[in-house]
Amino acid sequence: MSRETGPTGHEPVSDTGWHVPVLLAPILERARNVERVVDATLGHGGHAAGFVAQGARVLGIDRDPDAIVTARTRLGDDRVTYLQASYASDVAFRAVNAFRPEFILLDLGVSSRQLDQADRGFTFRPGAPLDMRMGPDVPTAADWLARVDEPELTAALRDFADERHAARMAREILRRRTNAPFLISDDLVNAIRAVLGSQSGPADFARVFQGLRIAVNDELGGLGRALPVFREALPAGGTLAVISYHSGEDRLVKGAFRAWQQGCTCPPRLPQCICGRTSLGSAEPRKAIIPLAAEVARNPRARSAKLRFFRVHHAG
Repeated sequence: MSRETGPTGHEPVSDTGWHVPVLLAPILERARNVERVVDATLGHGGHAAGFVAQGARVLGIDRDPDAIVTARTRLGDDRVTYLQASYASDVAFRAVNAFRPEFILLDLGVSSRQLDQADRGFTFRPGAPLDMRMGPDVPTAADWLARVDEPELTAALRDFADERHAARMAREILRRRTNAPFLISDDLVNAIRAVLGSQSGPADFARVFQGLRIAVNDELGGLGRALPVFREALPAGGTLAVISYHSGEDRLVKGAFRAWQQGCTCPPRLPQCICGRTSLGSAEPRKAIIPLAAEVARNPRARSAKLRFFRVHHAG
């Protein structure tokens, strides 16, 4: 599922007419000879199609009902089971455990299909609704902006949008909403311009829209809940693969993988371990895999992608 944090660029299309997913080759190489795969962010089924072509059975999960319909049209029902739910929900956790996967993929962020549909509200194109929902299980961005308080909005702009003027922007948004609700993209763009000035442009809008999208969908909270559950669902030798597009996502994934990899933390002078800590596996390779220049040239939306693998050694 090709993902990206901004609304620019065009995803490449294969000879079959379907979009080409990000970092497909290294993912399929790692999943070779695997029989049971969870694609926890199914989208329009790009990665799942590769898993099926290699002979795997797939549990495809997506919180977006439109994505489930599209993927089913593409993949059929022979080797794929579908679940419309957030990957971080209890129903998804139960389904993943029952499926007993050997490989789990998380392709984070928003899909190209969602970005390209103006009525989904992920874009700052003029007149687009402030929706930003990845599924029907969360409030719209308009509803979120109507109720959010200043500290929460400031934190979202600072932590998710990397906005240096987060406090000023939060105050400006709250000031403006007392006069009129935020309903369309223009309302938010005008607030951004009021703080950053007339020189602000698409890169600034993309950052702020991304930050609000992450907050509306609780993306980092869901990721933090899901990572340990997915690791525990894998057998020894199983692999968890995560593609991230935002620095906050990648820090969370990298930190989790590092913590799971760490073994005994006792001082070397102790004759035997007393902490009881055992390494649960290893990040392989240690550094994130990024798209090659040729892939970025074909698909600018892949430019910020980072792929990390964790291979489970022991259940934990």
